[in-house]
Amino acid sequence: MISNDQIRSYLSQAFKNTELPGLHRTSGKVRDWFTLPQATRLIVTTDRLSAFDRVLTEIPFKGQVLNQLTAWWFDETRSIINNHMLSVPDPNAMIVKLATPFPVEVIVRGYITGVTGTALWYRYELGERSIYGYSFPEGLKKNQLLEQPIITPTTKGGPTGHDERLTCAEVIEKGYLEESVWQKTMQAALSLFKFGQQKAKDAGLILVDTKYEFGFDEQGELILIDEVHTPDSSRFWKADSYQDRFNAGEEPENFDKEFIRLEYAYKGYRGDGDIPVMEDDLFVRASQRYIHIYEMLTQKEFIPGVYPVNPRLIKNLTARGVLA
Repeated sequence: MISNDQIRSYLSQAFKNTELPGLHRTSGKVRDWFTLPQATRLIVTTDRLSAFDRVLTEIPFKGQVLNQLTAWWFDETRSIINNHMLSVPDPNAMIVKLATPFPVEVIVRGYITGVTGTALWYRYELGERSIYGYSFPEGLKKNQLLEQPIITPTTKGGPTGHDERLTCAEVIEKGYLEESVWQKTMQAALSLFKFGQQKAKDAGLILVDTKYEFGFDEQGELILIDEVHTPDSSRFWKADSYQDRFNAGEEPENFDKEFIRLEYAYKGYRGDGDIPVMEDDLFVRASQRYIHIYEMLTQKEFIPGVYPVNPRLIKNLTARGVLA
């Protein structure tokens, strides 16, 4: 396991932006992508940390964990639904087939929790009892298990620049997806979540909720894209202490980036205004958390890639013939 001191020494070298000669970059919050020949795309996962729909900072090795963990899940879930992964030429990079992403994010929730504006508990605590088209009874407690997992879709960005809540019915009514496609998507999402819950349980974790993205490949096949069951897209809790802590009204022991959201929320930040300055120790702990969950889920040792990332990435992509 890489030490805290080692991670601290890499804070200034955290992988912020991909610079590849001869290729045009398009950037999202965390990933950079590049169009390649033969209907393929290069996706590079940086160390950027996004929360509350904002990029807050960079965390060493975060991008590598997300990329390699997603690749592992893609392999594990092909029997449920196909995905866009073709190869992994670098610890931070994946070559995928081109796909047309759906205009909605598919979020599956197994517990009532969360501090973001679209989270179930946040809305419930505000007094809402009809959330995402579902009716919730009085008396629920934060972090409580739901009777069954539910799907709570959102838009991507929306008119405000933030994700906007949708009901499952509105996905069809507002023309985001055709009914038959949406039904298949929901079925796939619930099957993926059930599979992920079992894998998490085997690792001593609880998969609390997660975000999936789907799309069509060039043949019109429904496929899974983006990332799967990572500390960015999912919430994980430690299983053996959950019930005792819940009974005591304490927060679960989490193994995702939720503790970072909580730290920012504690300072009054939920995505608007200036981003607070945080201590380096928070980012060191975050890096260790990402590495830890990778090892718990995959049962593989995390082998840190060489920093700085850009020169290594160029070398590996050149060796694979991606770069001239």
